[in-house]
Amino acid sequence: MTNPPIFGRVLVYGIVNSQFLDTIFLSGIFGKITVILPLFMRILRPFLFFGCLLFFISCNPVNKIQKSKDYDYMLSKADEFYAKKKYKYAQPLYESLFPVFKGTQKFEDLYYKYAYCFYYQKSYPDAQNLFKGYLEVFPNSSRAEEVDYMKALSFYKESPKIELDQANTVRAMNMMQTFINTHPGSERIKEASAIIDLCRAKLEQKEYRGAHLYYNLGQYRAAAIAFGNLLNSYPESAKADEYKLLSLKSYYKFAQMSIREKQAERYETVVTEFDDFADRFPESPLLKEAESFKKMSQNKIKEIQDEQASSSVKR
Repeated sequence: MTNPPIFGRVLVYGIVNSQFLDTIFLSGIFGKITVILPLFMRILRPFLFFGCLLFFISCNPVNKIQKSKDYDYMLSKADEFYAKKKYKYAQPLYESLFPVFKGTQKFEDLYYKYAYCFYYQKSYPDAQNLFKGYLEVFPNSSRAEEVDYMKALSFYKESPKIELDQANTVRAMNMMQTFINTHPGSERIKEASAIIDLCRAKLEQKEYRGAHLYYNLGQYRAAAIAFGNLLNSYPESAKADEYKLLSLKSYYKFAQMSIREKQAERYETVVTEFDDFADRFPESPLLKEAESFKKMSQNKIKEIQDEQASSSVKR
């Protein structure tokens, strides 16, 4: 086994946040290992930390520009960063120029780009507020329609996964509808309508999952009502006949689980639900399956009636 090089090696372990230097091993001239212990580490760590901090600060191109007193130069650099899609650099420059250019002809464009910086960095709550503020300050702007759409779109961007609360989805859908009503001739109506459809599809899917959860848990009466409400909320859905079938099927399961005295009445509900199914969806491919629940329910009703008649005779 060969000895270490004559001038040694330095191995540094750790990270700045905990122990930047746990131990430094030096291979000495004679191949012996010298250990520099935590005393040196505690002395050296602050210098290394602030050195790294100063290095990262010096790498930020905005810091030098913000020190300038030439505000037109600062604005041109902000616009340059914006054009290059370097929004994290453009944003603080625009922000520092707000009090400088407020009330001037340049302020509208500055405000417009500042709002978009947040949108492009996916900071949607800030973008919403800024787009709203822009419309309040410049209600007659030629960009008002675009900004009004972007305000609604920012809400849509915050629409969460189906499993989560859909308050933002509902709000986005309502805001897009308001945009359509406010700007009936807009070229963005097609996009706004598509987003409304996406929101409705998400809300429908969430409601469907809730109804199906009741069914899977064996809470059939709750499932039947939930599927019925789902159908009423989305009567034009491509799955409307499926929702009606699931409601009918849930009522049948509920009747099966009921006490004998309640079963006949609840099987009658299934028959009534089938009649409604046939009226609404006479061409549905699910009609035959739905009819099978009607027939089974009628058989059950007859069976119960026969039992009651037999019991009456015995008395």
